[in-house]
Amino acid sequence: MTSIKEYLEAEVALMQRVALDPVEKIVAHLARARVEGRRVFVFGNGGSASTASHLVCDLGKGTIKPDLPRFKVIGLNDCVPVLTAYANDVGYDAVFAEPLISLAQRGDIAIGFSVSGNSPNIVRAMETADKLGIATIGFSGNDGGKLKDRVELHVNVPSSSFGPVEDIHLALAHAICEMLKIRHE
Repeated sequence: MTSIKEYLEAEVALMQRVALDPVEKIVAHLARARVEGRRVFVFGNGGSASTASHLVCDLGKGTIKPDLPRFKVIGLNDCVPVLTAYANDVGYDAVFAEPLISLAQRGDIAIGFSVSGNSPNIVRAMETADKLGIATIGFSGNDGGKLKDRVELHVNVPSSSFGPVEDIHLALAHAICEMLKIRHE
């Protein structure tokens, strides 16, 4: 890429390659979870951790409507002491799975972001969530990696360029929250 315009044009073209049907299903799952009082656990690494935290904020505050219950949403990458304790004492691949074991109940939702789709801690968390009866949603880049086979709903941005993938993940997260402002289950 040689210009900002070229970067943005490539991103628009990439966004048009993203299947939106899973995103619509995510909105339905989250709308139902809100009404049923289910918890939503969100997590990622690096830039994807920022996207996860942003989604937690937008679900938790940005979707408040006087006629709807509030989301019970928890960012598993946001409590640094818990994350580093599990990383140090158990292993980095356990930093999201172990809190899910402690906090989640059947019927809750786990949402993981991984550009590679192969982050061991995201994949392990989804395997754990599945064993616990927690609905699994994954956002990935590349070809989806291992994550695509470990989740019920998978949103893939087919690129190995982390910046555009993360940009589109965040745009989709914003779109999901906008739909949840008007969606009633």
